[in-house]
Amino acid sequence: MIERFYLRNYLSFDEVELNLSSGLIVFSGPSGSGKSVLMNSILASVGSASCEAALCESSVTWQLDSEDIGIENEEINVFKHIKKGNSRYFVNNQTLSKKAISSLATNYLRHLSLKDYSDFENENLLNILDGRLARKSKEIESLKEQYQNAYGEYISVQKELEVLKQKEQQIVELKEFTAFEIQKITDINPSLDEDAQLITIKKELSKKEKTMEYLNAAMEIFNSEYLVSSALDALDVESAFFDDAMNELRSHFDTAQERFSALDEIDIEEVLNRIEEISSLKRRYGSIEEALAYKEQKEIELQKYENIEIEMSDLQKRSDELSILTQSLANKISSLRKSALKEFESSLNEYLKSLYLREATVLLEQGDLTSMGADTLSILLNNTPLSKTSTGEFNRLRLAVLALKSESMNKNGGVLMLDEIDANLSGEESMSVAKVLKKLSKHFQIFVISHQPQLTSMGDQHFLVFKDGTISKTKELNFNEKVDEIARIISGENISTEAKKFAKELLEAKK
Repeated sequence: MIERFYLRNYLSFDEVELNLSSGLIVFSGPSGSGKSVLMNSILASVGSASCEAALCESSVTWQLDSEDIGIENEEINVFKHIKKGNSRYFVNNQTLSKKAISSLATNYLRHLSLKDYSDFENENLLNILDGRLARKSKEIESLKEQYQNAYGEYISVQKELEVLKQKEQQIVELKEFTAFEIQKITDINPSLDEDAQLITIKKELSKKEKTMEYLNAAMEIFNSEYLVSSALDALDVESAFFDDAMNELRSHFDTAQERFSALDEIDIEEVLNRIEEISSLKRRYGSIEEALAYKEQKEIELQKYENIEIEMSDLQKRSDELSILTQSLANKISSLRKSALKEFESSLNEYLKSLYLREATVLLEQGDLTSMGADTLSILLNNTPLSKTSTGEFNRLRLAVLALKSESMNKNGGVLMLDEIDANLSGEESMSVAKVLKKLSKHFQIFVISHQPQLTSMGDQHFLVFKDGTISKTKELNFNEKVDEIARIISGENISTEAKKFAKELLEAKK
């Protein structure tokens, strides 16, 4: 609720401070005294209207859900609009845009002055009907929970399928490209360190002929080996060191000859071609290791692409299962709703009768699945679409819908602001509106401007708006002052004894 409202320097108002209660709050006063200006300034304080006031400020008890805009919730939150050159908006002294502050307040405050169709939206009407069902049985709540889970998964699966279908042609192209990339590396089929081995072979091939020439010439040393051994023996020198050296030399020469003999079978052109193939891979991928890693990655991707049909088939199967499940649950929900429709229509028409309106017809039709099931609930006033009803009829019908909604409410519904909702109504019609508003005031804090004694007498709090010279002022009225104000509404400035008597009777009847 709004606990306090403060206004400074706005048109004919110098300063206003209102300490507000819960329930039905009535503003009355002579025409031109500033009632609509005051209502507009309250709306402007929370970004729901524009005004040129130097300051308008509302202190509210709303528990703000404001993580997105970084407002820290406090026990009392203060909405403020300051006009000093440009308009500036604040919540708890933190600056916000008008759009942000209005969006925040919309969750807690509604202005019912225009043809706002939100109360007649399908989701709202179905929730009212379901709320009435839930008071008798928890079955509707259980079914709706099951349906929401199944429908949510169904929509998720449908989205996944749509994405895969959109990418299907692209995936075919990606599959072909990936297979081509894999094949390029597979055709070369490199092994780790193969490049180093090839370079070694290339080097050995390039020096083979010269090296063999040296080896063959050096082999002559073994023809003179016995001469050296004989000389060492003649010198009485142990020849073991020489024998070991010659054996080691012979081993090296034999190994070299075997290696070079093996090279005889190698085609230098093939080696050079292989080196070029490996080099092309290294130029493209950086190294053989990276080329092989890339191939492995592409093989994983190809496997994924090749599984796309299986995945789509599985998703389609799950989609079909969920479609059957959601439709079945929707049908059960529809059946329960149909069972409660007659009572819903009857209760609505009881309110409409008390509001002196024609009977309404409530239609429940099945269509496509939505988050609320397969049902569409609509209201026709005497078989007339809502768009064709008068503003007065529309507003009273909306009060009847709100009254139905309030029957299932277990918490405060926020703030409702109404302008002259009882304008141009008869006394009986005005009293019917007043009674419905009184019922709603158990769940809403309601601000209303009235020129009718019936609604005015129902107020839990009554503020008189009046002019003192050219300055507009407000005053909260006590019982006797309420009697005088209601009598003025009845008989005009020259208050009659009969008017005061009727005013007192209205107020006492409220008790």
